[in-house]
Amino acid sequence: MNQQVIVAGGGIGGLSCALALARAGVRSVVLEQADAFSEVGAGLQLGPNAVRVLAEWGLMDALQACAAFPEVLRVRDAHRASQLGHLRLGALALARHGQHYATLHRADLHALLLGAVQRRPEVRLRLGARVADWEDSDAGVRVTLEDGGTLDGDALIGCDGLWSRVRTRLLGGQPVRATGHLAYRGMVRAVDLPAPLRANVVTAWLGPRLHVVHYPVKQGDWFNLVAVVHGNLPAGGDAQAWTHEAHAADLRRALGPACGELVAMVAAVPDWTLWPLNDRPAMRGPQEQARGRVALLGDAAHPMRPYFAQGAAMAIEDAWTLGRLAQEGVAGTDWADRFARYAKTRWRRNARVQALSRRNGVVFHAQGVLRWGRDAAMGLLGERLLDNAWLYDGPPEPLA
Repeated sequence: MNQQVIVAGGGIGGLSCALALARAGVRSVVLEQADAFSEVGAGLQLGPNAVRVLAEWGLMDALQACAAFPEVLRVRDAHRASQLGHLRLGALALARHGQHYATLHRADLHALLLGAVQRRPEVRLRLGARVADWEDSDAGVRVTLEDGGTLDGDALIGCDGLWSRVRTRLLGGQPVRATGHLAYRGMVRAVDLPAPLRANVVTAWLGPRLHVVHYPVKQGDWFNLVAVVHGNLPAGGDAQAWTHEAHAADLRRALGPACGELVAMVAAVPDWTLWPLNDRPAMRGPQEQARGRVALLGDAAHPMRPYFAQGAAMAIEDAWTLGRLAQEGVAGTDWADRFARYAKTRWRRNARVQALSRRNGVVFHAQGVLRWGRDAAMGLLGERLLDNAWLYDGPPEPLA
């Protein structure tokens, strides 16, 4: 264990990265800018591709203790309540793709990964440590923290999210772009919902210029809701803040003539937070994921709109790939070579998911002829339109 990698960021991506490296026998130090390890936000979905990685890491029991495993994905019309399409999950996802489809709270996934990392002697965790700058040389990487301290390592992996400082230093200032979409997020206890709305399913409601998704988390005891509507951040809002004060009345107006079931679901949520959606253009080449001894992972490399439910999964896949490459030889690891192979393996897949996430936003919010065509395609093609074997059968093995 003679290598030390500096991991910037202690979120889902950073902890996944540290765990994957530790399993390969690589020492790392995780730098988290906050004074405590925590995760904000609400729920997330993990397709079989991400669950496969967690299972390989020995975390399936921990996942089953906090997640839900929906039986089906249903796509419905937000106004008429009619079903537009469906995708069977549950046992069929296991049979088709060899692993489960899970839904859980972000904080539960973060806690699961943190517990696994804390059990690894290869990983050192540092709180209150924010990267200010870094320098890459033939000898290694030197990181300077905001408090003036420095760390030396063999390599640096930026897992510091959409507003990544590691990325800015690596690729230059490339401002994020506002999507013009706002996401309202909320949680509600299952017992507070009408019985028909407690089903163990993922439901996506599609309407003109909006969509709403809800699914069970915490073994079905709670439901996560996210409603995405067109709009901009209120005047004076902080675009870099994760959540914002929001009001149910604003959301209800934005939903327009929603059907009764959707209105009941929204009305049951006691508190909402508001999240302005930002992203970056899809990756254009491997140079946007790694250069020399510095690599980017997750949102630092490829932030994506949450319309394909793969943001966390792509970060976990990135980490898994790094772990596989590190296993090939720890002593004297040529990190520039490993990172070049990592970027070559990951960038096209990440770019494809970024592009499809953006496309789904257009399709979900369709109006007029496009909306009619969407509904007709779902009725005609059925599950073939919603099941993505190329995605769920991943992650792909590293390229040579």
